[in-house]
Amino acid sequence: MSWEQEVKEIERRRYLAQQQGGKEGIAKQHARGRMTIRERIGVLLDKGSFQEHGRATASPVYDDNGELIEYVPANYVVGFGQVDKRRIVAAGEDFTLKGGSPNAAGLRKSVYAEHLAVQYKTPLVRMLEGGGGSVKGGAKKGGTVGEPVFTEPRFKIIADAMGTVPVASAALGAVAGFPAGRLVASHFSVMTEHTAQVLIGGPALVTRALGVKMTKEELGGAAVHLRSGIVDNLAADEHDALAQIRRFLSYLPSNVWQRTPRYPNEDPVQRMEQALLEAVPRDSNSGFDMRAIIHMIVDKESFFEIGEFYGPSQICGFATLAGQPVGILANDCMHYAGAMTAEAAQKYRRFVEMCDTFHLPVVNFVDQPGFMIGPESERAGTIRYGMAAVAAAAQATVPWAVIQVHKGFGVATAAHYAPGAYVLAWPSVESGALPIEGGVAVAFHREIGAAADPDAKRAELEDRLREARSPFPRAESFAVHELIDPRETRPVLCDWTEWIQPSLDTLTGPTQFPIRP
Repeated sequence: MSWEQEVKEIERRRYLAQQQGGKEGIAKQHARGRMTIRERIGVLLDKGSFQEHGRATASPVYDDNGELIEYVPANYVVGFGQVDKRRIVAAGEDFTLKGGSPNAAGLRKSVYAEHLAVQYKTPLVRMLEGGGGSVKGGAKKGGTVGEPVFTEPRFKIIADAMGTVPVASAALGAVAGFPAGRLVASHFSVMTEHTAQVLIGGPALVTRALGVKMTKEELGGAAVHLRSGIVDNLAADEHDALAQIRRFLSYLPSNVWQRTPRYPNEDPVQRMEQALLEAVPRDSNSGFDMRAIIHMIVDKESFFEIGEFYGPSQICGFATLAGQPVGILANDCMHYAGAMTAEAAQKYRRFVEMCDTFHLPVVNFVDQPGFMIGPESERAGTIRYGMAAVAAAAQATVPWAVIQVHKGFGVATAAHYAPGAYVLAWPSVESGALPIEGGVAVAFHREIGAAADPDAKRAELEDRLREARSPFPRAESFAVHELIDPRETRPVLCDWTEWIQPSLDTLTGPTQFPIRP
């Protein structure tokens, strides 16, 4: 006797699962301008590398004789695959079945995704398109209700994943409820510009609860969430979103027990860009392009920015220096003069925690005039979020290099220095307790008010104090490691990446303060 009949049944069920929502359901998905989950997995992963888990998982219906009369596949797909020959877990809802709202089998597989990534210590990529739970789920009577009291909370494994493996999520259609929670419980999130929305509750629920009529796009489209901080990056389409995720993963190790990868580098480490000598204007009130500075210093075409439109006065991203991946922090003086707003502080803290979680060295380009002031800033609780950013830097354990580019004033500047930071200063640096312009007006208000020409007196005092804030005395006092020609920045930082290699070899395992959503 053989088991040939049963084996044929296994293959039949695997075949049925591959049909997803059938030809009609797949056609509707394509008509919406979106790929199916299996097509997305094919685009994300190295060709032929996907190894699905639970291929025959389904919600079947049997007749009284135990014969299968209906076979509804789990509307969640999960399994191993490879990105650039590195193993990851790829997962996502099948929108062709129930609009991505989980059936019983699909819910079990979705919960399994984080468990799989944590168990095997491998990055997790979620491709999200679904509406979470349905009120119909609680309509059946009889049987058990809820999870047993001894069951581990479902969200613990999500938190465990964020503390141990890189997690990236893409919103590729309407994402609401629990899938929206999963989206933000990621180290990197991206949404497509025209086909994705992220919602706590959809339009019908909002209308019923609040009497407000809005479309999905008005509630949670890209224009809303790029500035809310719910998603980090925008993608032109699904291919772009998945390409961004592949790039994000390239800067990080597979888990916290491994060190960051290092890549061959063809960009000369001794490259010195002449334009850096004039990058910062002599007029301290004139703006300049910090991103151009970053691009001139890091390995060519290696800078990958994260969260450009949220907290725009703060720049965060990844790059490589001499092939070594690093986290990049910088101020953007073209927004609020680079001041730390409540949003910028939250963005900063989260990025610092991510770099520390994965033991990624940090390079920080400082042009910090202080915390943002004013009534809006006070209402936003800026000082609380700002001090959280300061604490994140103070508790960082990875190597930091700090380049004092221009301004460094007030308590906010403390967020830019981790313990043991390697500090370089450009000749364009100004630093102190307060910016000269505002500080003079406060400290010398009586003297200025009594002067025959208050404006001239204020200018005189500002010029005198500006001379005293030259970076040369700080260098002479060993308050910085080196005062350098801006053109020297790349060679010096590339040398620094060599010095820190032994430290990176020892920085493994979970951190005391891992990143949280």
